[in-house]
Amino acid sequence: MKVEEIRALSPAELAKQLEKAHEELFNLRFRAVTKQLVNHREIPRLRKEIARMKTVQRERELAEINSEE
Repeated sequence: MKVEEIRALSPAELAKQLEKAHEELFNLRFRAVTKQLVNHREIPRLRKEIARMKTVQRERELAEINSEE
């Protein structure tokens, strides 16, 4: 998911996608430990996607704080 797509999401949708990504990361890690994961590059890709989502979430929080001042 690209940053533009993430920014287009509503806060509720973003939180839902973030939760879904964390669950998927857990499953990927579990599959990696049990030697069932075929593509090991999926873990870093998903971690970067989670970081993008958290960045957009934090940008929105800061924008809200700055608008209150």
